[in-house]
Amino acid sequence: MSEIIFHLDNNGKLTELNEAAYISENLLQQLLADYPNLISGSQINSIRPRRWLLISREFRVPDDTDASGRWSLDHLFIDQDGIPTLVEVKRSTDTRIRREVVGQILDYAANAVSYWKIEEIIHSFEEQCKEAGKDSILILHDFLQGENEVEDFWEQTKTNLKAGKIRMLIIADIIPKELQRIIEFLNGQMSPAEILGLEIKQFIGKDNIKTLVPRVIGQTTVADTIKGVNKTNNFNWTEETFFAELAAKRGAIETEIAKQILHWLQEKNIEIWYGEGAKLGSLVAILKYANVKHFMFSLWTNGPIEISFQWHKYKPPFDNDQKRIELLNKLNNIKDVNIPIEKISARPSIAIYLLANKIEYQKFIDAFEWFIDEVKSYKP
Repeated sequence: MSEIIFHLDNNGKLTELNEAAYISENLLQQLLADYPNLISGSQINSIRPRRWLLISREFRVPDDTDASGRWSLDHLFIDQDGIPTLVEVKRSTDTRIRREVVGQILDYAANAVSYWKIEEIIHSFEEQCKEAGKDSILILHDFLQGENEVEDFWEQTKTNLKAGKIRMLIIADIIPKELQRIIEFLNGQMSPAEILGLEIKQFIGKDNIKTLVPRVIGQTTVADTIKGVNKTNNFNWTEETFFAELAAKRGAIETEIAKQILHWLQEKNIEIWYGEGAKLGSLVAILKYANVKHFMFSLWTNGPIEISFQWHKYKPPFDNDQKRIELLNKLNNIKDVNIPIEKISARPSIAIYLLANKIEYQKFIDAFEWFIDEVKSYKP
């Protein structure tokens, strides 16, 4: 029997929503690609909810070293700890969802561990970003939320893959009891891999009101109680929300310094991009010159200014180590800043309060005035 849920709006109107099947399997697949948070990361790990980086839809799975791909996985995601997450989607009306889908995803997993290459995964991620009209660098910037270096993230993914530390997800509108028992049994036996089921039920009511309800199957983790604003979902930061959050977290002095930096960037016609980070807001300074984007630095709502050496190294003239060392030395002239030389390919941070003194603030501005001049004067 179909379930019923109710939607109560702000005007006190109660709308009955009835459980409804998805028109097609492709519709559910597209929803997952567009809204990865439907894979309820807080149910999978209530202490540290999972975030999802979409690598590709229809990701190829080879069955030999030189094979191009015997099978096609519905989705490949990677979580923030570099755990590859293989997703296979079925509708409850598909008879293969009873047992056959388990053998299918185990086949994919066994061959993925043996034959996937990290270079192919990175390439697929960049290609799907390009096709979606998104910047892969900005997507990674928001996804990692300052927790990891890009190179370290991909290296961890590679390590997890080799060790068989992967996650398999079978997703459907309804997970049959027979399949649920198989998933729970296998998940209890597997290590370090895991297999989970995910129901995403659809409820539809009048006026085209639609609600999607995910439920993870295969473990006993219960979703954490959500208090206040839910920031486990992506959030489109703006100038207003960024500075409001910065003021709340860091106070008036650091907020004023950040506003001065923003004013200088605007005077220089530097593009400003506000992130979509789930927990931390970011203000990213992007120098566009000769159709090339140079990511200069990022301000974060928890205080640091992150220097984008990890992106500088891909764009001339700062692909030259010596140029990045010059920038590092200029920044190290700021009182109490001491960035190690080995960080010229990473993303070291400067505490924003160190720029409270006008002289130290000007040293920071001068360093990036020089950065801009070097980019614009560069001749291949």
